[in-house]
Amino acid sequence: MVLARGTRLFAGAVVVACMVLLGPSAPGDALFPGPLPAGAVREVVPNRVMTWNICNPCETSNVDRAAQIASYAPQVIGLQEACGRDVEQIRDYLEHLHGLVYHVEYGTVLRSWGRCGGVPWSPGAFGQAVLSAAPMTDRVSVEYPDGGSEDRGYMAVTTLVGGRSVRVFNTHLAHRRQETVRAGQTGVLAADVARYDRAIVIGDFNAMPDAGELAPMWALAADADPRCRPSDAGTCTPTTDWHTRFDYIFLRGITSLRHRVQPTPYSDHHLLHTDLAPTQRA
Repeated sequence: MVLARGTRLFAGAVVVACMVLLGPSAPGDALFPGPLPAGAVREVVPNRVMTWNICNPCETSNVDRAAQIASYAPQVIGLQEACGRDVEQIRDYLEHLHGLVYHVEYGTVLRSWGRCGGVPWSPGAFGQAVLSAAPMTDRVSVEYPDGGSEDRGYMAVTTLVGGRSVRVFNTHLAHRRQETVRAGQTGVLAADVARYDRAIVIGDFNAMPDAGELAPMWALAADADPRCRPSDAGTCTPTTDWHTRFDYIFLRGITSLRHRVQPTPYSDHHLLHTDLAPTQRA
């Protein structure tokens, strides 16, 4: 009896210690706050693709980021300025709070304590990520030879969108006044995109539609908004808080049915998504 009582006391002490270490549960915690709300489970939209620069480092809850994504439930999501730990939490919240299950692949370009936290000897991974409701294959992650003021790159995966196999690219080009650097980056990216008859290229290109450095992309693909072209740059819907069109969903061999730019309080970039038209199967 004495032994059993001692065991119970020890177990209780362990539980208390864990509670002290973990702290109280909150919506932004890695632990999920209670059961799923009624009616939370839903299905992804199989022909919908989204791109979003989620902004890091930013004081934003991953619960809020996941809820924003879940409100559109895309088949494929491309994230930029993505910290690995954040993406894992977003994916977990999408599944456990919204019933949306995604696979994930990463295009890490650097390890950054300032960007993504972590401990000094293991800083967080930073770069791009792709979430897909269907499995992904043939992932590649490429760092541009010249990243500019910060390492940049692109990643690519093969997955299903609208029930058909497609190559999906996700990139983040150099920011601010680095036009020459971006021109080199789009040249590298376009050379890979050109290998595929069907491709979706998403990301933050940090350039307006009529910028010269985007010419290699326009030569290969059209924007999801058919009215958004270099010659009509002024009519393109802005995708940032500073009223510029920096974010794109370029389509090669694929047609868009509709698109939407949705401002969000959780990033300085807006959500951009498109629904793709069905195509005749070979």
